Amino acid sequence: MDFEKEALSYHMETPKGKIAIKCTKPLDTQEDLAKAYSPGVAGPCRKIAEDENETFRYTSRGNLVGVISNGSAVLGLGNIGPFAAKPVMEGKAMLFKKFADIDVFDIEVNASDPDDFISTVKSLEPTFGGINLEDIKAPECFYIEEKLKKEMNIPVFHDDQHGTAIIAAAAFINALELTKRKLSEIKVVFSGAGAAAISCASLFKTLGVGSEQILMCDSKGVIHSEREDLNPYKKRFANKTDRRTLADALEGADAFVGVSTADILTPQMLQTMAKSPIVFALANPNPEINPELAKRTRADVIMATGRSDFPNQVNNVLGFPYIFRGALDVRATTINEEMKLAAVHAIAQLAKEDVPEEVMNVYNRSDSYIFGRDYLIPKPVDHRVLLKVAPAVAKAAMDTGVARKTLDLREYCEEIERILGPTRKVIRNLRTEIAAQSSSKKFIPKIALTAGADHRVLRAAKQCTETGEVRICLLGKEEKIKETAQSLGIQDLKGIEIIDPNLSPVADDYAQCLYELRNRKGVSRTIAEHVITDENYFAAIMLHRGDVDGVISGVKSPYNKAIKPLLEIIRTEEGKTLAGVYMLVKDKTLTFVADCTVNIDPDSEQLADIALSAAEIAKHYTNDPIRVAMLGFASFGASSHDKAKKVSRAVKIIKKRAPQLEVDGEMQADVALDPSLRSTEFPFCNLKGRANVLIFPDLNSANISYKLLTSFGEVSPTGPILVGIKKPAHVMQRTASVQELIDMIYLSAHQVMIRKKETTVSP
Repeated sequence: MDFEKEALSYHMETPKGKIAIKCTKPLDTQEDLAKAYSPGVAGPCRKIAEDENETFRYTSRGNLVGVISNGSAVLGLGNIGPFAAKPVMEGKAMLFKKFADIDVFDIEVNASDPDDFISTVKSLEPTFGGINLEDIKAPECFYIEEKLKKEMNIPVFHDDQHGTAIIAAAAFINALELTKRKLSEIKVVFSGAGAAAISCASLFKTLGVGSEQILMCDSKGVIHSEREDLNPYKKRFANKTDRRTLADALEGADAFVGVSTADILTPQMLQTMAKSPIVFALANPNPEINPELAKRTRADVIMATGRSDFPNQVNNVLGFPYIFRGALDVRATTINEEMKLAAVHAIAQLAKEDVPEEVMNVYNRSDSYIFGRDYLIPKPVDHRVLLKVAPAVAKAAMDTGVARKTLDLREYCEEIERILGPTRKVIRNLRTEIAAQSSSKKFIPKIALTAGADHRVLRAAKQCTETGEVRICLLGKEEKIKETAQSLGIQDLKGIEIIDPNLSPVADDYAQCLYELRNRKGVSRTIAEHVITDENYFAAIMLHRGDVDGVISGVKSPYNKAIKPLLEIIRTEEGKTLAGVYMLVKDKTLTFVADCTVNIDPDSEQLADIALSAAEIAKHYTNDPIRVAMLGFASFGASSHDKAKKVSRAVKIIKKRAPQLEVDGEMQADVALDPSLRSTEFPFCNLKGRANVLIFPDLNSANISYKLLTSFGEVSPTGPILVGIKKPAHVMQRTASVQELIDMIYLSAHQVMIRKKETTVSP
């Protein structure tokens, strides 16, 4: 493949470039126009004229960053100028938006003189909440940033310096931990003395590496105290030493940090370094030494590069989106050393936590990333970086007095989770409620999962037990579960109970219980003893007897086989119909759809039951008004077919049973989701806005529809949530991901809490 040709085509497809501006408020009516522009805009203008800080309330400034460059040092391309730098700046804008939901204007300034550049950027302060300087050559970049930070009252951050330094520092402290070294004792050699190298060395000093422990080399060799050709920034790292070349400097060194040029670190130089040398070869696209060559030379080397095709990629995207997210959200006036260090430690700590399955999927890995020599820092696609770094930076800003806004960090974590979509925010809210109940340790929900040896189940169980909010019981062969855990790098199964139905001491009691429940349904004592070894039946009896509070099955079983024991043993609630509800997320909007998994052709009474149960479950997971649309192939009596009449009868039943519920139908799906269409064609409809609970007339249409939607990749599902059953029990699809299992574990635990609360308050 001609990659450059493909990339050119990618950029020139319509619309050209990679970013665009969109409206965030409606502009469909004369009233909208009047509010958005004249005369309505006068109100916020007057407020801001009285107090400049009101721009954060009435405009997008608080979520707007300027990515600004003069194109004098574009990564890998050099001084190509501001016009040629624009594709890079647009790419940076995409990363801000994708990873932290921050809007960006990219600005390319045609100014090679540093003071002209400073004057231009400084004049833009009313527009932005922060400035990300990019691809400006050294040493001018130091002068530019220092002066702008002094003269501007918003964060100014040169990412080529500090972004690289922060990620490298996070990897570095983890490498030191693995090699049992101390910051106060190591010797570090830097190859390169530009923006990134000087910033890395400065941050290493802040971490605790002494000046005398650092030797920095530029194109002329070691930067030492006798040299007279040094700019002020290099002089900070001039040591008294008799070493003159990079090779001299590396003898006995513990670490090498290269931000210079390809292949400058030779195998011979590497051989002279100390035991377990730490080598960060960060030159792009070709590192200072090829990692494969380095490992052939020294089997004990710990390597990091700037490339994604080798372990330990030092990638700035792990830093700048989240650092700015935290800084913007507290309206910081600067990004100080404490904020950078907070980011360093948050990133370093995250590398020691279990890695989500979706990260492994991106890198096509069947095994897990495990903290160690080949996994020093998280991957750039790991969504948890947002949830760790942004709050850490925000807290550091508040602690050091550079924040103009104070946040409750717990609430802030919940708020920024919206960036990952409503599902994540819903689940976090559930976890908060569960934690509030379980913190007393008087009651912690216990959830049983079948297929305990499945890698997805095991990962989900491990992540959910780490916080102590839930207890997990895995069903399966203990030896196989532990073998899978070991292959995933899970050393500690604390908080996870393992039960093998074939070996359990309570198997006989469970068989007797099953026999007593089903002896009039063809289950003899002998059959019960055989059936109870099935994980699905064993789990159902556990739930029936109260030995667990909820059950999740189906990951390795056909749906009908997994749900059968629940129907036979747990059974449905009095007067209700069992149904499967999916919570679908698209563009940060929640929609609940039913019945997707159970009833093939429900009658009107069953449809009414399903609708009421789905509406009830939706109330727990959204703050929006519940609006139920009963779907069909025609709208409001347009067809006299029995299928349409069935839905119409269901609506009448619902209105009689729940007169306060906002419900209507039968209606086609576009009518349910388009309020303007309803207001034009069906103004009599009871729904006052977009329907968020959609009830399908049969299993065919529901199952096909949700699978089509999720297959398009724009809709993410949570479920199926079983409603109408006596106790919390759910049957997952066999394609369920780790995240879907985690969501369902917390959802099940939350249902347990709700039922316990209802039981406590009922007379």
